Amino acid sequence: MSDWVLIRKGGDYAAVGKAHGISPVVARLLKNRGVSEDEEIERYLHGGMECLHDPALLDGIDELSAILLDAIDSGKKIRVIGDYDIDGVCASTILVKGIKFLGGDVDARIPHRVRDGYGMNCDMIKQAKDDGIDLIITCDNGIAAREEALLAKELGITLLITDHHEIPYEETDGERHYLIPDAAAVIDPHLPGSEYPFPGICGGFVAYKLIRYCCDKASVSTDPLLDAELVQYAAFATVGDIMELRDENRVLVKQGLKLMNEDPAGGIRELISVLDLGNKEIAAYHLGFMLGPCINATGRIDTALRAFELMTTEDRTEAMRLAGELKELNESRKTMTEQATAAAVEQIESGEHDSCKVYVIYLPECHESIAGIVAGRIRERYFHPTLIVTNGEEGLKGSARSIPAYHMYDALTAVADIFTRFGGHSQAAGFSLPADKLNDLRRRLNENCSLKEEDFSEKVTIDLELPLKYATMGLVQELKCLEPCGNGNTRAVIARGGLRLRSISPAGREGKLCILNVEDEGTAYELKAFFKTDAIKSYIEEKYGAEVLKALLAGKGEGVGFSVIYKPDINEYNGRTNLQLIMEDYK
Repeated sequence: MSDWVLIRKGGDYAAVGKAHGISPVVARLLKNRGVSEDEEIERYLHGGMECLHDPALLDGIDELSAILLDAIDSGKKIRVIGDYDIDGVCASTILVKGIKFLGGDVDARIPHRVRDGYGMNCDMIKQAKDDGIDLIITCDNGIAAREEALLAKELGITLLITDHHEIPYEETDGERHYLIPDAAAVIDPHLPGSEYPFPGICGGFVAYKLIRYCCDKASVSTDPLLDAELVQYAAFATVGDIMELRDENRVLVKQGLKLMNEDPAGGIRELISVLDLGNKEIAAYHLGFMLGPCINATGRIDTALRAFELMTTEDRTEAMRLAGELKELNESRKTMTEQATAAAVEQIESGEHDSCKVYVIYLPECHESIAGIVAGRIRERYFHPTLIVTNGEEGLKGSARSIPAYHMYDALTAVADIFTRFGGHSQAAGFSLPADKLNDLRRRLNENCSLKEEDFSEKVTIDLELPLKYATMGLVQELKCLEPCGNGNTRAVIARGGLRLRSISPAGREGKLCILNVEDEGTAYELKAFFKTDAIKSYIEEKYGAEVLKALLAGKGEGVGFSVIYKPDINEYNGRTNLQLIMEDYK
């Protein structure tokens, strides 16, 4: 069970609401999200692309853009090397389209997850030399490529690095020494000493800023249609890479979604079509949980070049074919993920990891491409930092997902000698290690871990406690101003305690929907809960006993105490629209 914490921030919400044309409820929600000054509120509510930070503030962009523009003007052969996830695919698309617009001779290569591993490698550098490439520019990778940078210099290839991941470092006597590759130029908002106002941007956003900066430097007016495409891909990457939707990220995604709903970019348009979303308003949810997984699936179980081709092809028929293939690949990925997750749960439930604060779970049958998804599922279920390790072509490979109290990248850095390769950030990482180092990894991570018991309980921050009678269609409309919502800018979290639960009615296919009839201040309401039927029944039986559960299931409950976190929503069915209350958590 998660811990619920109600935010209690004071303020004259009525006055703030009146000043900005919003309700007091929305004013309170903005204050809870750290948006309280008049200028911040206006930017949050109405800010457009003019609110993006100046690309010139990125350290290294002036030098890098000059080298890139000179290569374009000189007719040199340029190769973009991206990554196999949605951010890498979108960033590669942005750079290729942008460099071509500027007149460059450019192609792209994206590593194969199994054969190549994460990011640029030495074989790719050698292949570039054989292909007559003069300049390589990376995106969403490269900041850890020190060996590759030295090889590129040795072979006479100019290397430019654009990345957004944390900078590798070694720590000596408590002092960090950053290990920056010896490239011709490097852009990364996390570079030491950087004064970039908001470093939490993804690789696709970095790529977009670079192309805009190059256009300005070359005095080239950006094609509005091209810019609309690039904004959509940068927004897609931002949501897909789970960046916080704050500051300029929120502005970018808001504009990107607006453009997608008006005239979606080619590859995105075909994905929307094959997923039968053409009649829906595309929101951040659709990018993160429906379109995005289709892009990631190619890099997981096939090749991300297929997703890159979808994003860059001008042939509508080819795009439709590729989008269909991506959808099918994602269905296969879902099945593989369910099987691997079940295997990980079985290990934990067997007690094998009971003494561990950090779960290091070895799944030899798990396809390495889905290790990160499985790690995320286990972290969500048990709220422990989780590393899923499986067999790679050489040694072991794995992915890690963390909890807020545990900085995964720092933890891996502290045992860096175990790995042959690793990288990532505070909440996620990827790594490779020799097969005989698995037990050392588990032991040392847990010996170093200082997490306390309270850190393993997920904290749900509640915005407001609101009687069900105030959950109206009007409130749903008011809450739309918070969009786009996601990581760092959550939907309104609304709770109500002191309810009386009168009945539980499993419904829908295989009981996946559960209807709860509750009473609040003497009035009956219906709450819908999805995929929670068995958990609710177990909770009621444990807390109140089997007879009470039986009565509730029969619709004859006398009413037991119940508290919920719920979401007011609009249900559209057969042309009819009505309010529904969705229960998201309970106690």
